[in-house]
Order: sequence, then C-alpha cells, then structure tokens
Amino acid sequence: MCQTNEQPTVAEIDVRSLIPAQRHAKIFQLVGELAAGDSFVLINDHDPKPLYYQLEAEHPNEFSWTYLEKGPAVWRVEIGKQSKAA
Repeated sequence: MCQTNEQPTVAEIDVRSLIPAQRHAKIFQLVGELAAGDSFVLINDHDPKPLYYQLEAEHPNEFSWTYLEKGPAVWRVEIGKQSKAA
C-alpha cells in the first residue's frame, strides 16, 4: 500500500487588484460559497483585521482565520469554513 502526504490544493484569492470598495463584497461572496471544511487564502496589501471582525460579527464561530504571512507589503490569510460539530 502506498501512502502520500499530499496536502489539498487551496485556492489563492488576490484582492490587491480590486478597488477597496469591492474587496469585502468579493471576500464575503467567497466565504458564502465555501463548503464545510474548505478554505481559501486571501492575499491583500494590508492587514485585513477589520474584515475578521466583520466576518465574526455576521458569521460567529463559522470560520477559521490563520495568518500565513504578515506584511509589511503582502498579507496572506487562510480563511476556512468550520465543519459542523456532530
């Protein structure tokens, strides 16, 4: 039997090319489309901490937030949808 330790591919979403007014709408759309246990990596040009607070207020305890890179020029955050507890 052959076992592999491959990690699943996680989509990277770079919002730096969007105007700031479009960024949160696009990110909320992507969060809404996530299936339980799925995630994506957000790439931004600043710390998206205000987005975290907005997500937490509107979707408490429904998502994960993991910093992968903390600037100063590029910020990468993995955002995932929590699996429901049994």
